[in-house]
Amino acid sequence: MNIAILNPSFGDDFVRVARWAAKSRGRVQRHPEYLLTAAQVLLDQGHDTIFVEAAARNLTPEESFKICEGHRPGLLIIHATTPSIYNDIEQAKEIKLRTGCRVCFVGQHASAEPENTFEIGRNVVDFIARGEYDHTVRDLADGMDPGKILGLTWWDAESLQAVKNPDRPPVDVNDLPFPAWQLIEPEWYPDGGKKFPFLTLITGRGCNNGCTFCRDPQIMYGYRLRNRTAKSVVDEMEYDLKIHPQVREIMFETDTFAADTQHVKEVCEEIMKRGLHKRISWSCNMRVNTDLEVLPLMRESGCRMLMTGFEFGYDDGLKAINKGGVSVDMARDYAHEANRLGFTIHGCFMIGAPGETRETAQQTIDFAKSLPLDTVQITGVASYPGTSLYKWAKENEFLRADDWREWLNAQKEQRTLLSYPQFSSEEIDEYIDRGLKEFYLRPKQMWKMLISIRSMGDLLRKLHGFKAFMDYFFKKIRSAFGSTPPPTGPDKRVEEELRTGETVAL
Repeated sequence: MNIAILNPSFGDDFVRVARWAAKSRGRVQRHPEYLLTAAQVLLDQGHDTIFVEAAARNLTPEESFKICEGHRPGLLIIHATTPSIYNDIEQAKEIKLRTGCRVCFVGQHASAEPENTFEIGRNVVDFIARGEYDHTVRDLADGMDPGKILGLTWWDAESLQAVKNPDRPPVDVNDLPFPAWQLIEPEWYPDGGKKFPFLTLITGRGCNNGCTFCRDPQIMYGYRLRNRTAKSVVDEMEYDLKIHPQVREIMFETDTFAADTQHVKEVCEEIMKRGLHKRISWSCNMRVNTDLEVLPLMRESGCRMLMTGFEFGYDDGLKAINKGGVSVDMARDYAHEANRLGFTIHGCFMIGAPGETRETAQQTIDFAKSLPLDTVQITGVASYPGTSLYKWAKENEFLRADDWREWLNAQKEQRTLLSYPQFSSEEIDEYIDRGLKEFYLRPKQMWKMLISIRSMGDLLRKLHGFKAFMDYFFKKIRSAFGSTPPPTGPDKRVEEELRTGETVAL
């Protein structure tokens, strides 16, 4: 079967596969490693599969339509997101009209809201592959009866209702192929914090923690951490360099890479055994309750940067989002030890935890400034459908949104939706901007970033980050003076067409 996998555009620089679907404040792009793993599953089954990376490449919808039309797919797979769902359905509708293909949506939003997705995508969306979709789309492409495919929700045209099949058991992550990186170019994915170009690598799926805001364990991959073998991880690193020899860094994108100390040791030792640490650096996501004794081995094996979820600068904030097993004191010890060993540390912080106040928000900002960090990101706490935080916020009327498109602001950046009696969404936004300015505009921090430039690559990364910083705040100023157009999205006529499948006269 001819299959097209589409990562649709939604305005310039929209990031679909990050934790928050939005145009990032750092103007970065994320690799679609999960989509490309599914693409390789389909290729291995003999299906003629293309991947249309419209989001990272900023393709126009018409450019996407023409590519898909030329491939004549029998099945179109689209990664849908919460704020772009109407746009995604609209693009699927046009491709379906031109090719007659069937349409399958994947991803967190469609998995969390299948009934609503079918409601607004009536006569467009045929299938939703819930959660871990690699083998669900394989079975669909292979022609299996939809009623027998685990993990599938499908539209029954006879009964005019959605049918939800039983869940699919978690896959054995060591049985999955490597992502089909041959279908993309690493240069499509800029990031001021990574060596350029780079690729991401998923060392395992699932998470053994219960953060209330995090979508992946709650919707997609479950609460059991399933690590790949060290051999498989390092085999993929070598595979990446074979496919794209220009790659300068591998980012272990797994949220909980260091949760299993023995696994980390085995991966590091395998990297050094093959001499890869002499060819390429790697970075990873970290929690502050990582066993500090493993950090020297990570550094020795070529680990350069630690993307660390500090989240808040006070313990009650960590408890409010169920960030289990961590504390501010633990975070401080971790940061100083990692800095002593020479790691670059990127700190991830949030504003807007349940119970947050102006005083506690400033505590988080001051805590970030007190740590030996190289870079930070500060975001509002996001509550996406399918998470326990979203359910709690709706039940308590703390969620300021009546429409999926309201998850973004006019610039298609993350919009703060949580708003409390003691701390409004506008105040949360104010403290996000305050935190970024207070951290980056300190003479000490600017000097630290300046003297860290050791190569032309370092200079280019810093320039990208500076440009992103200035672009973000410049657009904030323009928006404040009313010179930014309102959010784009299908108008009421298009929305009605999507819902009914009928053309509505102007």
